[in-house]
Amino acid sequence: MKIMFIKPTRPTTATQDRTAHVRFVGLCAGYPGRPVLRQLDAEIPRLATTALVGPNGSGKSTLLAVLAGVIRPASGELHHHGELPPAFVPQRTATGDTLPLTVRQTVEMGRWGERGPWRRLTGRDHAAVDHALDRLGIGDLGTRQLGELSGGQRRRALIAQGLAQGSDLLLLDEPATGLDPEARERIGALLTELVADGVTVVQATHDLDAARSADTCLVLRDGRLAGAGRPDQVLTESALARIWQPL
Repeated sequence: MKIMFIKPTRPTTATQDRTAHVRFVGLCAGYPGRPVLRQLDAEIPRLATTALVGPNGSGKSTLLAVLAGVIRPASGELHHHGELPPAFVPQRTATGDTLPLTVRQTVEMGRWGERGPWRRLTGRDHAAVDHALDRLGIGDLGTRQLGELSGGQRRRALIAQGLAQGSDLLLLDEPATGLDPEARERIGALLTELVADGVTVVQATHDLDAARSADTCLVLRDGRLAGAGRPDQVLTESALARIWQPL
C-alpha cells in the first residue's frame, strides 16, 4: 500500500524499502481544527518491535491510527511495504457495552477483513480464532459475554481479535493497560514470538520497561519526533526528563 501527498526531499533507496515496513516523510495529521502530528520523518523497521513513547497528547495514538489507515494524513508521504492490511488494536472500544458479543464472537470479527461480516467462517478462519484465543490464554472465556469481563480480560480479547487477522503488521495502543504483571509478561513474550513468526509489531506505551524491551523506539512530544533509535540511546534519564518537562 502506498499513500503519497508530497514528493520527498530525499531519494528512496532499495535498502530502505527492504528494511522498513513503514516509512513516512513530512507526515502531518490530526482532526478537524486540531492538528496533532507535525512533520514526522521516521521508519518502522521490518520484523522488529517498535515502541511509541511520549506524554499524553504527544500523538502516539494518532500516529497508530494513521498507520492503520483510520486517519488520513493531511500532508506528507506514507509508504507501507507490507503485503497485508495492518491489524489495529485501539486502546478503547465500546463494543462490549453496546453489543451482546461473546469473547469468541469478538475475536471472530478479526476474520471479517477476509470473509466479510455476513459470510460463514471457514475451517481456516475458526483455526485462526482458536489459535489467537490460545495464545492470549483466554480459550476458556470463549462463551463469556465481552461486557462481563474485567478490563484486563477484555484487553486480551481485543488483542486476540487483532492477532486473528493474520496481518504482517500489528499495531497496538497501550496493550498492557489493565493487565496484571503475569499478563503483561505474557503479552511481552507474545510480541517477541510474533516477530519471530514474521510480524512487525508497533505499540504505543507508557510502560518504560516495555519500551526498553523493544527493538527500537520513536519518542514523540507535542506531535513532533523527539528521538528515534535503540531504547538505550533514546530513553536515557536526561532525555526522558526533557521530554516530560512542561511545555
